[in-house]
Amino acid sequence: MSWIEIVIGIARDHAEALSDALMDAGALSVSVEDADQGTEAEQPLFGEPGMEPDAAAWEHSRVVALTDADADQGAILAAAARAIGLATPAHTLRSVADQDWVRLTQSQFAPIHIGKNIWVVPSWHAAPDPAALILELDPGLAFGTGSHPTTRLCLEWLEAHVAPGKSMLDYGCGSGILAMLAKKLGANAVCGVDIDPQAIESARENASRNGCDIAYYLPDAFAKSSHAEQRFDFVAANILSSPLKLMAPMLAGRVAAGGSLVLSGVLARQADEVAAAYAPFIRLGVWAEQDGWVALHGRLGSEQVPPARSH
Repeated sequence: MSWIEIVIGIARDHAEALSDALMDAGALSVSVEDADQGTEAEQPLFGEPGMEPDAAAWEHSRVVALTDADADQGAILAAAARAIGLATPAHTLRSVADQDWVRLTQSQFAPIHIGKNIWVVPSWHAAPDPAALILELDPGLAFGTGSHPTTRLCLEWLEAHVAPGKSMLDYGCGSGILAMLAKKLGANAVCGVDIDPQAIESARENASRNGCDIAYYLPDAFAKSSHAEQRFDFVAANILSSPLKLMAPMLAGRVAAGGSLVLSGVLARQADEVAAAYAPFIRLGVWAEQDGWVALHGRLGSEQVPPARSH
């Protein structure tokens, strides 16, 4: 099967509306690009983590609509333009060759080595070191494959601290990778919580694939579970600074006496304000930093924050 792309140069004010109208008119997918990409006029467009960028498109935008090869591209574009009150804009068509998309996608993801002895390995790869601690995990909809610094920081912290027989809560579990590592390090009572049903489904599938007995819950189900009143030896939350600050009383309240809390998803410049939110409950300090992100940690009931680890 092959496809045809409709490539349209358009002003920023119309890019988002045209994209939506193209989908309604029969396009299979639509993307918006910087028409000045690769030139001196190229504009970066991004927001703070967890925040939308200030603008939805570039000053000189390029809308690219993917269609079936046998579709009437002119009719699709004309219908979309009419729907938003525009004349049919100038455009070009370009063919998209048929490819083995699965093989192409898989080739972009290789095993990831983390910490001293952790390998995150996609299912289509052999483990580079079968004697290492292997987490089999395919890229998917849920956040957390080990490639992002915040996930790596949490994995490295768990590798350095989790002991056999301890309990662990992974709050905002995403793919379930943190809970799976804790289980493979010997923790016994391990569970994860996420607000996204897709993440819970993904985490359960990943845990089954890795032979890990882990309970994953949506928040309401967690509140009704046997873990509802439990305090844990280790609590990990890899989210973002704003929700972490709001959840300070709840997350700190899940840590058992003498237990540890590790937080990531925090930019280095946000570390002090996140630590301040937890100060009434548990004293946090920076454990390590990677690429501008930090992991904060602390121990409940201890007067001293565990010493920062060099990275």
